[in-house]
Amino acid sequence: MNTAVIINLIIQLVAGAAGGNGLGKLLQQFNLGPLGNTIAGAIGGLAGGSWLAPMITAGAGAMAAGNGGMDLSAIASSVVGGGVGGAVLTLIAGAIRKMVAGRAP
Repeated sequence: MNTAVIINLIIQLVAGAAGGNGLGKLLQQFNLGPLGNTIAGAIGGLAGGSWLAPMITAGAGAMAAGNGGMDLSAIASSVVGGGVGGAVLTLIAGAIRKMVAGRAP
């Protein structure tokens, strides 16, 4: 694996975990606890980063053929994509948990 790809994945994991924990602090009704927010956020960060980062980077025109994809806009797009993906997956998981807990006998 290319080191640029590994670095982007690590950035997406960390940004996703931060996004998940940030959403948990901001919207207490969807809080999964520190570990739950971190896990859901990290998984969402990978998904969101893999999906959003190429769109953000392509929109900025930053992927040059010679640099292997590691420039400032590629890093920023991984942070944004990972953070958004982490927050969204934490929100979805929190909403599902809330619905299931509301229907418990």
